[in-house]
Amino acid sequence: MVKAVVYALLATAFILVMVFCPSKQHGHHHHLGLNRRLGFGDHVPVFDPLVANMERYGEENGLGGQTHNLDLVEHSPMMDTSEVEEVHEYFSDEGKLNLTLRLLSLFPLIDQAPKDSYISSNELKHWLTQQAVVRLNYRTQKEMESYDKDGDGTISFSEYQPKFSSQDLEKNGMEHGEAGWWKQQFDNADADKNGTLTFNEFKDLLHPEDSNNSEIHKWLLAEKMKRMDQDNDGKLNFMEFSHNAYDSFKSYVEFETGGAKAPTAEEKFAELDLNKDNLLEVEELKPLLHYLHPGELSYTNYYASFLMSEADDNKDGKLTLDEMLDHDYIFYSTVYDTGVNDDNEEDYHDEF
Repeated sequence: MVKAVVYALLATAFILVMVFCPSKQHGHHHHLGLNRRLGFGDHVPVFDPLVANMERYGEENGLGGQTHNLDLVEHSPMMDTSEVEEVHEYFSDEGKLNLTLRLLSLFPLIDQAPKDSYISSNELKHWLTQQAVVRLNYRTQKEMESYDKDGDGTISFSEYQPKFSSQDLEKNGMEHGEAGWWKQQFDNADADKNGTLTFNEFKDLLHPEDSNNSEIHKWLLAEKMKRMDQDNDGKLNFMEFSHNAYDSFKSYVEFETGGAKAPTAEEKFAELDLNKDNLLEVEELKPLLHYLHPGELSYTNYYASFLMSEADDNKDGKLTLDEMLDHDYIFYSTVYDTGVNDDNEEDYHDEF
């Protein structure tokens, strides 16, 4: 309970983090370039769980952009001395987040396998994945609470889509947004086929890109193919592939490999075309799923690569504490993105 109060009160000062935090603004334009190129949108992974918790509590308590100072924390009747000291360990009275202290505390938590005073790419990916899973679970729990009208801990289709009548379901319309279209997604997520969705099944429905459900993967690719299949034959010819799927694939591969040349469209098409009929079916597109439909868990890998490329000064494939401290702004760029003026974006370089 005390922790919740801390985060709720801190969230009122969250906007001050962006105003007062010491900045090394050279990293900001790189981050915007990453957003534009890889399509992160509002889902750039959050590096620091403290920041994520502040965002969540701010959202839950409707604190948004209010700018109260941290005296609220210090004088809260629900705070004891140890909690006040913990808050002020990282935040000044003006709401300034001490990035150095935060990175000093986080570094040993990330440096785990092995514990060698370096953070490898895999350790960074593992850390970001952990934060993404917490984020996905939080969102799913909030939605679960909203939809589970009878409180039985599962979601029925009528709870999820109450607007559809039994007559709508009988019509089974499969156009985008119709009853049959929604029901197919629901049934795909219902792995045990008992007619209701558990927490994990509901998470698969809400976040299909991050699911391990093969039926959901097939549905995602089929939907994607519909938008690329210009002659409506249910398959992709080379032109349809090269003008649509290949561009997404190429962008991600070039980022993954640090700018190395990606396979040509002809080479990739031939590799995917397993039955050599010069057409690609849904099943043959499966290797491209995380390029065509990247979810938050996929983004964590790309974001880890981005952080590593920006902070790894000696390019040895791992981060020291000094390297992270020298590039502290990069790890908190999701905080600073709020308030960016689009008019200035033309001044930012896109290195990817």
